[in-house]
Amino acid sequence: MNKHTEPLMVLLLLLQAYGSEAKMNIITSKLDVPVGDEIILLCKAGGEGDITWQKDGEEVDDEEIVFKVDETSSKLLIRKASLEDAGRYTCLCEFDSGHSDNTQIVLYVFEGPSFGSTATYHEFLEGTDGAVPCLVTGKPEVDVQWIRDKREISSTGTTRVRQMPDKTLVIEKVTREDAGTYICQAQIRGRGIYRELLISVVVNAPPVVRLKEEVKQVIAGADTNVSLLCLVDGLPQPNISWVMPVTFDPSHHHFNSDRSQLTIRSVSRADFGEYVCTASNKISESSATIFLHVFEAPQVVVSAEQQCVLVGERVSVACNVSGHPQPELHWLNKHTGHTIDSTSGRVSVVNGTLVLDEVVPSDGGFYSCMAVSSSGNASRDVAIFTQPGLPHDMSVSAGPTSVLFSLESPPTSGGTPITSYVLQWRQQPAEQWRETTVPASDKFAILRLNPYTVYTVRLAALNAVGVGQFSNENEVCTEGIQGEPDRPLLTSNAVKVEGTSFSVPVKLKNAGGSPLLHYSVRYRPSSDEAEWKEVQLPPTANNVSLKDLSFGSNYQVEVTAINANGSSEPVKVNFTTADKPTNPRSITKGIVVGIVMFLFLVVFLVVDATCCYTNRCGLLMTIAVKLFGQKAPVMKNLENGDDITKGEVHLRGITPIRDGVTGTQNSGQLAEITCDKAPLTKHEKLQLDRDLPSMDV
Repeated sequence: MNKHTEPLMVLLLLLQAYGSEAKMNIITSKLDVPVGDEIILLCKAGGEGDITWQKDGEEVDDEEIVFKVDETSSKLLIRKASLEDAGRYTCLCEFDSGHSDNTQIVLYVFEGPSFGSTATYHEFLEGTDGAVPCLVTGKPEVDVQWIRDKREISSTGTTRVRQMPDKTLVIEKVTREDAGTYICQAQIRGRGIYRELLISVVVNAPPVVRLKEEVKQVIAGADTNVSLLCLVDGLPQPNISWVMPVTFDPSHHHFNSDRSQLTIRSVSRADFGEYVCTASNKISESSATIFLHVFEAPQVVVSAEQQCVLVGERVSVACNVSGHPQPELHWLNKHTGHTIDSTSGRVSVVNGTLVLDEVVPSDGGFYSCMAVSSSGNASRDVAIFTQPGLPHDMSVSAGPTSVLFSLESPPTSGGTPITSYVLQWRQQPAEQWRETTVPASDKFAILRLNPYTVYTVRLAALNAVGVGQFSNENEVCTEGIQGEPDRPLLTSNAVKVEGTSFSVPVKLKNAGGSPLLHYSVRYRPSSDEAEWKEVQLPPTANNVSLKDLSFGSNYQVEVTAINANGSSEPVKVNFTTADKPTNPRSITKGIVVGIVMFLFLVVFLVVDATCCYTNRCGLLMTIAVKLFGQKAPVMKNLENGDDITKGEVHLRGITPIRDGVTGTQNSGQLAEITCDKAPLTKHEKLQLDRDLPSMDV
C-alpha cells in the first residue's frame, strides 16, 4: 500500500459507515491542507447517476484528478496541494431517475507559519534597550502574539515591554526581572492553525563590588580575628579574587565558600596594608580596596619596679614604651597627681628616664610611667622609697624618771610606712647617745632615767629603708620619783626550769597610779663579764618565760615594772639550767669494759654449770657441796663396780672436813671437788662409797 491508496481506503471506510442510504455528501480527511500535501475528496451520491465536479463554480474536467469509483461515487485527487487549490468544491449528480442533486465543501490550503532564522537566545546588558524579533512567514496572512508566563504581551500603549507592529518584542531599559522564556506564537489568520517558538532572554550585569568598610582598624593580638567583607553583584555570578600585602597562609587566612569574606586569625602588625577584592565575569571586572590598620596596644617596660635610696642620693628609673602608633611617654607622681614635664632640675625626665637628684623624704612614693596613644593607654608603677623626714611639731614633757614625746602629725614617711621611732638621750654633750626603739603605735617614752636630772633628747622616725633625720635637740629635766609601780611579785615556789627554758608567774599589786606600760626583763649568766639581755613583756603578761638558754649554767633574772612615772625596784631570781643530756649513742671506755666483763661472766657461768652437771666439777659444784653437804647431785650412772664412770667423770682428792679442821669429819661436806677424766682406782671407789653412803647414784 502506497501513500496514494491510503487516503482512498480512509474514504472507503467512511463510505461504508454512511451506508447506501446516506444522503449526497463530500467526504475528506481534513479541510486545512498544508501546501504540498495530498488532497482527496470523495463524493457519495447515494444512488446511480452521472457525477461531476466543480471548483468555484467551474467544472473540473481534468481526468487526471477526477476518478470514478462506482455508479454512486466519485473521487477528486490533488497529489500536491498548492495555494491555488484552495476554494469551494461542488459535487453534482444527475441521477438515472431523472432528478439532480449537489453538495459543497470549502477547502483551505495554507503555507507556514514558519519562523525561518529567528534566533531563540538573546542576551542584553542590564539598563539597555532590547529587541527580540520574531521572523514569521506564511500564507494566507499570519498573526503573531508574544506570550510570557501564560499572559499575552500587549501590542498597544507605551509599556516598557511591548509588541511592535512588525512583530518584534521590545524591552526598554532591561532589568534582571526581564530575564526568562518568551513565546512567539504565529497563527494563520482566521484559522486555528498556529505554531510557537520558545525564545530565551538573558540579562547580563557587569560586576559591582561594594565594601561594608573601606578602612578597618584592629588591635594586634593572639586572640584578635578580623573579617574583611567584599559584597559582589553581577550577572553571571562573578568570580572573586584577593590581593593581599602578605603571602597567603592557610593557617592564618581563611575564605568562605564564595571567597567574598576573608578572615585573618591572630592579627599581627605584619598584616596591615591594602587588601584588594576583584570581581570578574564575562562582561567585565571590578575591584575595591580595603585598608587594614593594625594597631599595637601600648606596652611599658621600666628598669626597676622598686628603688630604695638614702636621702641625698641620686636615683634614676628608665622607661621604654612601644606600640603602634608610637605612644607618648609621661611620668606621673601618683602622690601629688602631677605630671613631671621638666627636663632639668632636681626632678626631671630625660629621654624617658625619671631622674631624682639629692632625694628628699617627700620624693618617696609611687611614680607611674604612662604610654598614651590612639590605640589605648598603659602604665607601669615604680616605687621609690627613702628614709622618713624630719619630725615637726614635736613637744617634750618630763616625768619623774621618764621623758615623753608627742607629735601633732607624723613626719614624711619616705614612701614606705613608718614602723617605729628611735628615741635618744644623753646628759653631757661629750657622751655617746643612748637610744631605745619603740613601735609607731606605742607611746614615745624614755624610761628608767635618773630623777632630777637634765637630759638632752631627740627623736627620729624609722621605716624599711632606715632611720630618718633626727629632730631638733630638746633639754628636759626629770621631776623625780613619784608614783612608781611596786615591785612585781614573783612566785618563787612556782619557778619551772625545763632543759634550757625558764618560767615563773608574775603579778603586780600596785601600778603606782599610772597605767603600766610594760615589764622589763633582764637576764644574763652569773658572771660579771656577761652582758645583760633585755626583753619587754606587755602589761597584761602574767608569766615571765625565757627560752633557748645555755645548758648547765647559772642565770640571774631581774624583772621591773614600768609606767609613765618611772620604774619599780627590780625583783631578782637566780636559777640553774639542766645539764646537757648525754648522747645515747656515745659509749665510753668504762661502758665497754663493763660489757666485756659481763660477757666473760656469762660465758664462765655457762661453762661452769656445764662442768658441774656433766662432770661434777667447777665453782657451782663446790658451792653446792658447801651448801648441801655430801648429798650433792651426781650422775645416775654412778653405781657399784666398774660401771660408775665409764671413763667420763673422775672424782679425786676428796678429803673429809672435821670440825673445820683437816682430819675431823663434818656432816659429809666436800672440801674440794675436782674434775678430770682419769679412771678411779678400786681403793678410790671404796673410799667414795664410804664417804657418800647416802648419795643417790
